[in-house]
Amino acid sequence: MTTSRAPAGPAAATGVAYAGPVGLVLGAALSVQFGAAVAAWLFVRVGVAGAVTLRLGLAAVALLVVCRPGLRGYGRRDWLLVAGFGVSLAGMNTLLYTAISRIPLGVAVTLEVLGPLVLSVVAGRRLSSWLWALLALAGVALLGEGGLTALDPLGVGCALGAGVCWAAYILLSARTGARFPKVDGLALAMAAAALLTLPLGIGATGSALLDPVALGLGAVVAGLSSVLPYTLELRALRRLPTPTFAVLMSLGPAIAALAGYLVLGQRFSLVQVLAVGLVVTASAAAVRTAARGRTTPRTPPTPPRRPRSAAGRS
Repeated sequence: MTTSRAPAGPAAATGVAYAGPVGLVLGAALSVQFGAAVAAWLFVRVGVAGAVTLRLGLAAVALLVVCRPGLRGYGRRDWLLVAGFGVSLAGMNTLLYTAISRIPLGVAVTLEVLGPLVLSVVAGRRLSSWLWALLALAGVALLGEGGLTALDPLGVGCALGAGVCWAAYILLSARTGARFPKVDGLALAMAAAALLTLPLGIGATGSALLDPVALGLGAVVAGLSSVLPYTLELRALRRLPTPTFAVLMSLGPAIAALAGYLVLGQRFSLVQVLAVGLVVTASAAAVRTAARGRTTPRTPPTPPRRPRSAAGRS
């Protein structure tokens, strides 16, 4: 006796179609946060300024070689946009790396993600969006072992500043993507960010930037934090709705906490785990609320890198 299996319905087919892109986004998030953890190893050799210089400089070289962006046909406003994009990149990375050198990686990224969260709340224009913001603030209040005030104040301030730069990065990346083809705008902005941070890196560390070990670690950080995640995210966005992509990116703080534990030996208490969970939940919910509140389609922005990302994101 033979039995026939009913054909998979639309929901099952959609789930299978999304499985690959979801894996790409999660892989990108892992790459960004573990790249940030490896960057902490660089601080011992070249300091924060040197680590930022190596990360942005090597990433810029890689993107310029691969993308080969054109320089003709653009006006003054286009170049000002690229310059602003580069400033946001430089600020986001410098502030986040300074924060990572003073407070745990998971805490730094959790504070940084408040920037995009506020952006989502404002875009949502709903009462529920502000409720999610309050939930995130409750999580932030629990981050430190003895409360947020128990953390290094400069580290906290830098992480929050990185969040502001990340929000600016998201806005500027969308506008740059509309004016420049493919990823040319990102490549040019990365080059601008590298030029901005180069004097600081040279002034702070000098010839230590040319140390083979430092260059090797810098190449790893640039690959993990910029080149690899951007490639994965770009492929994922072709098949994944932008709101779903943004929700998955909200997992950054949790992944950062995992990277900090595995790579740097940074332990989280149960209260801090709860705090990160609250911020992740609030961030994802705020993104979904903002997406439902839109009445007209919008062009997907260039995916953000703190560092989270980080630039990323981080």
